[in-house]
Amino acid sequence: MFRIRRIYDTVLPVNQEAIKQVQHILKSQFNGLPEEKVENFPAQLQNPMKYRFRSILFVADDERGNVKGFALLQQATDLNFCYLDFISAAPAKTGRGIGHALYERVREEALLLDTIGLLFECLPDDPALCRDKTILQQNIARLRFYERYGARPIANTKYETPVTPGDDNPPYLVFDNLGRNIQIRSHKMRAIVRAILERKYGDVCPHSYVRMVVDSIYDDPIRLRPPKYVKSDDPVVVNHLSAADEEIVLVINDKHDIHHVRERGYVESPIRIKSILKDILPTGLFRQTEPRHYPEIHIRAVHENGFVNYLQRVCENVPADKSVYPYVFPIRNGARPPKDLPIRAGYYCIDTFTPLNQNAWLAAKRAVDCTLTAADSLLKGYRIAYALVRPPGHHAERRAFGGFCYFNSAAVAAHYLTSFGKVSILDVDYHHGNGQQDIFYKRADVQTVSIHGHPSFAYPYFSGFADEQGEGDGKGFCVNFPLPEHTDNIAYHETLKKALKRVASFAPQFLIVCLGFDTAKGDPTGTWNLTSKEFEVNGTLIGHLGIPVLVVQEGGYKARSLGVNARSFFTGLHKAFQAQRYTSKVKRER
Repeated sequence: MFRIRRIYDTVLPVNQEAIKQVQHILKSQFNGLPEEKVENFPAQLQNPMKYRFRSILFVADDERGNVKGFALLQQATDLNFCYLDFISAAPAKTGRGIGHALYERVREEALLLDTIGLLFECLPDDPALCRDKTILQQNIARLRFYERYGARPIANTKYETPVTPGDDNPPYLVFDNLGRNIQIRSHKMRAIVRAILERKYGDVCPHSYVRMVVDSIYDDPIRLRPPKYVKSDDPVVVNHLSAADEEIVLVINDKHDIHHVRERGYVESPIRIKSILKDILPTGLFRQTEPRHYPEIHIRAVHENGFVNYLQRVCENVPADKSVYPYVFPIRNGARPPKDLPIRAGYYCIDTFTPLNQNAWLAAKRAVDCTLTAADSLLKGYRIAYALVRPPGHHAERRAFGGFCYFNSAAVAAHYLTSFGKVSILDVDYHHGNGQQDIFYKRADVQTVSIHGHPSFAYPYFSGFADEQGEGDGKGFCVNFPLPEHTDNIAYHETLKKALKRVASFAPQFLIVCLGFDTAKGDPTGTWNLTSKEFEVNGTLIGHLGIPVLVVQEGGYKARSLGVNARSFFTGLHKAFQAQRYTSKVKRER
């Protein structure tokens, strides 16, 4: 089994390893390719200005990262065409459908980029141009394969003239119209051929050769060679493929329902997860992944050891079906906690309504496992991941729990991802993300941005003011947007745009969104009126950043609207991510 995914950067270890394997395939399958071009392959992906092509790399790999084939597509934005530079299966992997899958993905990309079509070279099936009978049969097989898609050599040109007279096996230039009846004018094709020869072969093709080939293109519009292997001349439409970079990885806390506090008024209930799943799963956007187990060291990296030890001990010792609520707080002496665990709850808590019970630790620890599993999916090349967890976590500070939160799952994931680049945390819950602010307040590698109800009236009341901007190395990397109790949707979206500009200026490698639906109309814990339409706009605005995003579920307590709001948010996010890839379109010339 294999998947097709796009390599978006050369930073992530999984992508670096994939590129190394692609370089090995290049050396193995393209013997005549100069060593320098193989070594410069990563630079070609990173520097479109130098190479005058925008390089798009697709790999066919498995979940373990074993690359079974690849395709390198070049987009010429100035002339609005795509050029398939390389497509190959790995040694001993041919004949397994890899080439078909890669070519269909390339066709889809070229169509989505709104180009006039796909061009590439293919070695000749004419015995006069290929004297080796074995190679000739291989060439015939390739041209037969491409002809099934309607791709055929451009007729009546001198493109297949050898650069060095007498050389064997000069290539045809093949055109795939991507299932459309496109007529390309001769002046357009002359410009395209000149671009291919100068940009790809400028070091081996003299100007006189380029001029000779370009001047040979006179059919207006250009013509393709008649079908030779396939009877039908009907165009082959481009199929939409479900690619890895288009799926949203979904990790659900399978132990969330053990944390069920059945006391009146406790709104953080298991029905929240069920309500969301009911509406998002039918969209077909999600790829569900089982959560993995991660060691506690990741939690202790952002939470104080004493706090973590206490939380574990008290949860183990609370009688079954009982909960402990803090009611004594260490205002006068916070350095000497009492021996009685229930009384000591206030030593580590910021409110009186977040209980400790036997399952709080287990559910919170599993929420962290789910979030780290989702974070790992970004490191595997996925672009969007969703940790659908409860209990939430964004109110959990370095040494305190509260607001239904025990461990700050988003902060744990952010610290984990900093090994691979800078991280921004965007908190769009109705309540301030005090937890991640407290944890990262003095750090420069994690930016915390929060849009929330003003602390003068909204929980947690004592943090989230606009002048809280970080300290020391973290100065300027803490950003708060406290909003009035009655904020309309227009003002909210204007604030979100400002927040996203701050994220973009930070230029993170990853974005973590603490997603709360308590900003929705009628939520029992909020005062704003966002509807499903506004949540789709939120997702769209965030997706336009194009930064790999981990969404972590936080608040939202109106069960009847949770599902539709979640569906709208992820629909907007997903569409924006797809559209963001094709922002550099050029008007099609036919």
